[in-house]
Amino acid sequence: MKKHEEIADSLARDILTGQYRVGERLPSERDLSSRFDANRGAVREAMKKLEQLGIAEIQPGGARVQPLSEASLDVIGYLLTLSDTPNRHLVDQIMVVIGSLVRTAVVAALSREDAGMDGEVVGKLREVIRPIWAEELDTESYFEVQTEMFRGIMEASGNLPVQLIAKSLLEQFAPRMEPLRDYIILDMGTHRALARSMDEALESMDLNRVLASFAAVSKFHRERMQKAFDAFEAARQSAPLEAAAS
Repeated sequence: MKKHEEIADSLARDILTGQYRVGERLPSERDLSSRFDANRGAVREAMKKLEQLGIAEIQPGGARVQPLSEASLDVIGYLLTLSDTPNRHLVDQIMVVIGSLVRTAVVAALSREDAGMDGEVVGKLREVIRPIWAEELDTESYFEVQTEMFRGIMEASGNLPVQLIAKSLLEQFAPRMEPLRDYIILDMGTHRALARSMDEALESMDLNRVLASFAAVSKFHRERMQKAFDAFEAARQSAPLEAAAS
């Protein structure tokens, strides 16, 4: 990590954990240079990074902390790494947004002028969904197929803003779920049934049925993730007891 990145990362964490309040002035260039043993050029680059994230505003006389609601989407990655495991409420909020993006993308895909032309658009959607219900997948393959399905739906939408927001969220979200990965119960039977339902709904071209099937999948993923958090926390609580017993 370069020096300006180290400074920006440290200050971002301080801001996001509440060590600096909204409107409060951040330390001066001189103080930060001394604290991080860095030149002022590195400090200025760090401040620019915080401003790009939207969590600080450079003003005459110093930089002040901005409300989190003013931050850019890139701040999500920082928020997900503030502790050893991501905040479960933030994760659920992100999954709600992802579910909404998927449904928006599906509506956009089915509303395209070429959606019914030889079934090309619907065919592509069904193609990315099919492996989930039609193939035997191990854990690694399952997560890969899930990612490809998400990307395929976004591509089929033809909606650039939705694609860009979804891409940014996925790139920040997916890698930071690694601590929970071993606690996620796949329940492939249920997921296959849901994927098959999505496929049949797409085949029927019934928009209400399609949206209902995707809503069911979103609900399934959110519940599964919350169970993973429960399992992770239970394992963490039992670890000291098992260590003491041994």
